[in-house]
Amino acid sequence: MTATPRTQPDDLRADCGACFGLCCLALPFTRSSDFALTKPAGTPCPNLAGDHRCTVHSGLRDRGFTGCTVYECLGAGQKLSQHTFGGRDWRAHPELVPVMTAAYPVMRHLHELLWHLRHAAALQPAASVRDRVTGMIATLDDLTLQDADTLLAADLPALHAAAAELLRTASRLVRHHENPRPPDHARADLTGRDLRRTGLRAADLRGALLIGADLTGVDLGHADLLGADLRATVLNGADLSSALFLTQPQINAARGDAATGLPADLTRPPHWS
Repeated sequence: MTATPRTQPDDLRADCGACFGLCCLALPFTRSSDFALTKPAGTPCPNLAGDHRCTVHSGLRDRGFTGCTVYECLGAGQKLSQHTFGGRDWRAHPELVPVMTAAYPVMRHLHELLWHLRHAAALQPAASVRDRVTGMIATLDDLTLQDADTLLAADLPALHAAAAELLRTASRLVRHHENPRPPDHARADLTGRDLRRTGLRAADLRGALLIGADLTGVDLGHADLLGADLRATVLNGADLSSALFLTQPQINAARGDAATGLPADLTRPPHWS
């Protein structure tokens, strides 16, 4: 079995203490099972205090803000707050609200691409594309350090397409190394399915709908979960320790327990049993 390193730098982890609550400002909410209220982008959440901390953080789920508990900016918030805008607070500089609101999702997208590309660069079976991956990482890293106007002028669809092609290639190399005939469930609708006895090792589950599916005890070693919808997916006792392109928001949205195997750089959510 090939080890899958999952060490990520701190700049791709949220540091709310270094951020101006940008996710609570820039992102829109729609009243639903995930959010107790509706608010447009660019309007601060009424639960956001003057020091940019959430006044109901300890009781978000009980108050109807489950969506907040599964979200993770991957470090985009503090990058914009401290670097792009040089520590200028939107409360003290309200003229920055429109550009901060526009720049936030761009930076969040770039940081997510960097998360996956840095993972791909560490995959030994994908060594043949490592130079291309590291080159893409350098390009995106440089872009995240530019000013807001440069960020907003970036051709995000083209950057996404280039990164996606590299990630697909890396995934294929790793999964075929682990399993000559890996299962293909890419973009499959597996909502609510009982998958407990389904062989999913090294499976392609990119973009698959696994909402409410039961994967109790399933071996997901080297399975590609990029973009898979894991809302309420039951992962009790499942092994995701070497899963490919898994993120904290996906884990936060799923259901697991103390026996669920996770990659070393992901955190077991406190709401799991």
